[in-house]
Amino acid sequence: MWPAQMRRQQLSILTLGDPQLRQLALPVINIDDRLQQLINNLIWTAEKTNGVGIAAPQVGESLQLFIVASYPNLRYPHAPRMEPTPMINPRIIAHSDEQVPGWEGCLSVPDQRGQVDRWREVEVEYCDRRGHLQRRIFTDFVARIFQHELDHLNGTVFVDHVADAAELLTDAEYFAQLDSIPAITDISHT
Repeated sequence: MWPAQMRRQQLSILTLGDPQLRQLALPVINIDDRLQQLINNLIWTAEKTNGVGIAAPQVGESLQLFIVASYPNLRYPHAPRMEPTPMINPRIIAHSDEQVPGWEGCLSVPDQRGQVDRWREVEVEYCDRRGHLQRRIFTDFVARIFQHELDHLNGTVFVDHVADAAELLTDAEYFAQLDSIPAITDISHT
């Protein structure tokens, strides 16, 4: 069965406090129909929940797999558009020296936003859903998504990187000041 022909299902997302979010994800060994179905379900779940990325551990699957799916939506109105991209056994192979602060939220930490420093540019490797090794460079917002999702594979959530928990905002507070936050316009990647 081709991946696009598989039935899609919205998955339940684990929230902060669930111990599964703190486990190290296992490498993917077999790219089989079950994994293809999980990929489709992750893409569907991200779309239905206005996520720009989602990791398998967030739905209770301890696998080194995540989706980067940047697009403008209710949670990230200024996000650049990028085709949903499954990333299997991903890793950062190089990164810029420069780290930049940026607002992050998470489907597993509902109604919270925080400033997190991330590398502005990352060079990454991952296998695509057909098992082919890919190497790409991501910058700015997409680099941030990659690093955020990679954290999930290591049992880390974005609030672990927030220097002062008192600086966390609710989504309402975040959107109230959204006009003062610069728009993201470029996803430069190769």
